[in-house]
Formats: sequence, C-alpha cells, structure tokens
Amino acid sequence: MKRIMIDMDDTITIDGYIDVVNKFLKKNITYEDIPNYWVDDIVPESQLPKYLKFFYTKTNVYDYVKINENAIEVIEELTKYYEVIICSAYTDYRYIENCVNIVPYKHKWLLKHLPSVNPDNFIFTSNKKCIQAEIKIDDKISNLEDNISEVKLLMTAYHNKNISDEKLKEKNIIRVNNWNDVAEILLKH
Repeated sequence: MKRIMIDMDDTITIDGYIDVVNKFLKKNITYEDIPNYWVDDIVPESQLPKYLKFFYTKTNVYDYVKINENAIEVIEELTKYYEVIICSAYTDYRYIENCVNIVPYKHKWLLKHLPSVNPDNFIFTSNKKCIQAEIKIDDKISNLEDNISEVKLLMTAYHNKNISDEKLKEKNIIRVNNWNDVAEILLKH
C-alpha cells in the first residue's frame, strides 16, 4: 500500500490564521494584503511579540479554520487505497518555547474531523523532508522538494499561486487547485 503525506494548514484547513491576525489587529485584512507565506508578516514588528504570545498562549486557531472544500470526503476515500499520514508543522523559532502549544489543538481537530485516519499517523514536525511517502500533498513547495516521492501535489494557496508552471515542472510537482483535482489524480480506480 502506498503512503500519502498530507499537510494540514492551507491544504485541509483554510483561513484560520488570517482570522486570528484580524482579531488581534482589529482589522479586515485580506490575502491580497499578505506579502508572502507567513500571514502574520502583516503584523507590525513592534506588535509581533505581543501577537505571538496572543497566538500561542491565548488562542486556538482551529476555532477559526474552515475546511477546504471536499477535503474530508476525499481523504476518507484515500484511506481505502493508501496509508494516509497527516503531517503538520508547528515550529516557530520566533516563539520557540511555546509554539508547541498549537499541537494539542491540531491533534484534537484531526481526531474530530478525520476519524478515518489512524491517530498513529498524525505527525507534527516542521521537517517534512524526513517523511518517506510515495505521494505528498502540501501547499508549501519546499515541503515537496525531495527525490523520494513519486507524486508531488501542490495545493494552490494565496502564497503559491504565482509559482510558474515551468518551475513546478522542473521540480516534478503537479499543481492541484482543490480536492476534486486530488481525487482525479489519486482515485482513478
């Protein structure tokens, strides 16, 4: 049975991080306002320590996330044909002592929403290159850059939509815009 590594944030779940930043700043920031991968880069540097404390010690971002359309249904179907591993990053060197606080929230969310995935297959690490899987699905291109995976699917997100098809092709990565695209590629039985 082939193994699939599936990322959590901006792949299965969407929008929670921007909602938390908006709550903290008391603004209505959109993804067009975000300069790069990190949503919280929009927080002024002078407020960043206070924001990080708020995020990691006073907030559960998973109270705010939405489920990416059809993610749950497709993942449940994938579990019938593949060993599914959910791999989610948590390390934040800007707040290293307390960034682990997010892991129980991730774990509880996965237990509630993905009962078809064995909890033994929940992995929390920021080094996804150490995960050996024939298939990887992630929104961050660097998590797909390995020589092991046969199929690498980049889930379109606000921060990667401008990566060219040529660059993806060079890295043997296929763009998927939604979970129906994933099903089309991986569930052709």
